[in-house]
Amino acid sequence: MSVMVFAFYLFALSALASGLMVVLARNPVHSVLWLILAFLSSAGLFVLLGAEFVAMLLIIVYVGAVAVLFLFVVMMLDVDFAQLKGEMAKYMPLGILVGVVILMQLGIAFGAWESADTAATMRAAATPDDMQNTAALGLLIYDKYILLFQLAGLILLVAMIGAIVLTLRHRVNVKRQNVLAQMWRDPAEAMELKDVKPGQGL
Repeated sequence: MSVMVFAFYLFALSALASGLMVVLARNPVHSVLWLILAFLSSAGLFVLLGAEFVAMLLIIVYVGAVAVLFLFVVMMLDVDFAQLKGEMAKYMPLGILVGVVILMQLGIAFGAWESADTAATMRAAATPDDMQNTAALGLLIYDKYILLFQLAGLILLVAMIGAIVLTLRHRVNVKRQNVLAQMWRDPAEAMELKDVKPGQGL
């Protein structure tokens, strides 16, 4: 067994086991930690496939940002796990039904799948031998598909602004900071000096 094959089986088994433990772990913090291990194992598989850019992107974005955010949210929220387990047991039959339907659809799709005759040659001729996959991906994104890439970024920006607008609530009894009023205030009017005589209060 070569080193590449051993590394593939190691990363594949680690990804499968950690993905299973994400679902089966009772503690949500442990689930997030298993999720991080699943991301790292998937990144190792991408490295073995020669997709170093996707592997580093998976580590930086998912492990470095998304999984850490999940970890902080789970640790900071006061979640009633007994109530969650009760609701999960109540909706378990519906979840099993949805899972069976999805598995049946996947079985039908894979049963009718036929690979094209030119798929192997198209995969082999995807990038030149003297060009790294990061450079080829950069040429595709920023040269050939620059308009679609910028439009996707614009759609994400609009979605982010829409989420902020929908969740912005102006409460009546909450004090808000007025920056302009603080900048334009006169120090002479903001403070008042009192001449307090000895032995007397204000």
